[in-house]
Amino acid sequence: MKPVVVTNIERPDRSSVERLGRYSVATLHEAMGREGLMLPYMRPIYRGAHAFGTAVTVLCHPGDNLMIHASVEVCRPGDVLVVTTTSPCTDGMFGELLATSLKARGVAGLVIEAGVRDVAELEKMEFPVWSRAISAQGTVKATPGSVNVPIVCAGVTVRPGDVIVADMDGVVCVPKERADEVASRAEERVAKEEATRARLAAGELGLDIYGLRDKLRALGVTWV
Repeated sequence: MKPVVVTNIERPDRSSVERLGRYSVATLHEAMGREGLMLPYMRPIYRGAHAFGTAVTVLCHPGDNLMIHASVEVCRPGDVLVVTTTSPCTDGMFGELLATSLKARGVAGLVIEAGVRDVAELEKMEFPVWSRAISAQGTVKATPGSVNVPIVCAGVTVRPGDVIVADMDGVVCVPKERADEVASRAEERVAKEEATRARLAAGELGLDIYGLRDKLRALGVTWV
């Protein structure tokens, strides 16, 4: 692929993005038919982290954060930067100086399938990051890559403008054309869970609510 920086991308309506941002990663993952969830090694760098927004994608050479610097210029308020590398990398490719630059442009957070450093400073800044690793290993700025091209990050295809939601459970990517559909499905799911929660709180058993007794019997389970 020829290195390129795409400056203008199609983003869904902000209202659609905010609808998705109301829901947890687990709820959205289920609402999409258990799709879109990044691999579980993508973890928040501090407790309580939550972010959502439209994806600006970055493809870097491992150990080289040149294209992260190039991406800052094209970010808009409410974006989430999503970074991967052409081969596996755990070097600390992002730190508090880049976070300061992104925060100044209204970027909501970072998802990076590589390493991050300056964790204490990032937490003080309340700049949320999900990364594959935490590492003080430094990087160079020497090799071209691309910004705002489709990438595969932690097992999930992410296109520029897709919606990213991230919390303590991980990171999910919602295709931009499905934003309203998935938000509606998530709303229905939450309403159903609230009704179930009330029944569980009243003392009913999941065995009965979900019809699991009959399933257990059909599987040959007996009570003695």
